Amino acid sequence: MTSAGYLANHMARLFAQGLRRRIKPFGLAPAQFMTLLELWREDGLTQKQLIERLDVEQATMANTLSRMERDGLVRREHDSEDARVQRVWLTGPARDLREPATRAAMAQNEMALSELTDDERRRLLALMARVVETMRGGRSGP
Repeated sequence: MTSAGYLANHMARLFAQGLRRRIKPFGLAPAQFMTLLELWREDGLTQKQLIERLDVEQATMANTLSRMERDGLVRREHDSEDARVQRVWLTGPARDLREPATRAAMAQNEMALSELTDDERRRLLALMARVVETMRGGRSGP
């Protein structure tokens, strides 16, 4: 198959399936894990910032955050300077998941890339990052 879209979609589905299996013991779904990755990087983001960073729909993020709040992983608080804005904060249990969940994701990445040399891995990741940036930059196009 020579379709970049087909291969990227197929690879993403396989990655997601493997990740789902590996993080399920922590009570996490892939969408929650991706949200946690952003909050572990920068706690206190707004829902809008999470939507922009993860390239998801508003309704998807709202549902993910509601489940995470229900499960005790995040809390939402109104911004001290603008009461219309809600910030999303990690809870202690979410902070405690950082190391084991990240380790599980790294194991999935390692398995998926195990047939590649170090140089091939670097090149693949660099090319994937370029394609993502190209596509993010072209959102307003036809």
